[in-house]
Amino acid sequence: MLFSDYHSHPQGHRDQPYDEKLLQPWADSARAAGLRDIALTDHDRYHAGVDFDALDRVRAANPDLAIRAGIELDNDPVTGGLGRAWVEKYWDRLDFVLGSVHYLGEPRMFDSTGEEGQFAGRSVDETYLDYFSRVQRMAESGVVDCLAHLDLVKIHGHRPETDVLVLIEPLLQCIVRLGLAIELSTAGWRKTVREIYPEPKIIRRALELGIPVTTASDAHSHVQLGENFARLGEVMRDCGVREVAIYERHRRTLVPVA
Repeated sequence: MLFSDYHSHPQGHRDQPYDEKLLQPWADSARAAGLRDIALTDHDRYHAGVDFDALDRVRAANPDLAIRAGIELDNDPVTGGLGRAWVEKYWDRLDFVLGSVHYLGEPRMFDSTGEEGQFAGRSVDETYLDYFSRVQRMAESGVVDCLAHLDLVKIHGHRPETDVLVLIEPLLQCIVRLGLAIELSTAGWRKTVREIYPEPKIIRRALELGIPVTTASDAHSHVQLGENFARLGEVMRDCGVREVAIYERHRRTLVPVA
């Protein structure tokens, strides 16, 4: 049984200050889902709502759970710089930083509904390479522990002509060199692509290279914590995943999974 969910958004996509009223339902849902270790990873553009003291109070009220202080650092062309500065300022209070890419040069997130047009006018292979290069720059930022939804670029169903393993190999080698992890995310199963992030062939290649993994739902509501984790467990068994990574103050521990 999977026990950790390292991608969640208590604030959703709006500014909501951390307090017991906001966070306690996440603890309750984690417990109900059989989780014992979760990371709160709101988007960095909402960092003003992250209150470490409020989080400590919720931790004290839920001693049976490990509740990690995290953030999802994005490549947002408007807010990304401020987000990075915040991460650097509070690095010692954070347990876990996810790095992600949602922008391909446009001022709008490419994975949003209705943004399929951002893929027009150039080859799919070119777009994949552009995306992976941006993820690599995020990896090389020096302020992330793990990379989120590694092949998010497929979200609208575009598939490259070249084998995706060829396109992603430089990024995977970079991840190995930097000692980072990647997440296995169930979020793609609730999107139109209907596929786990990253796809199993990428998971298997990552394992060959010794890249550790976290498990994640990318929950934007507390009821989504641990969503489709039974199905994720089946994929992990098929791919040969035997350990998952957890983090405390950026120190990684690998924990066996059944």
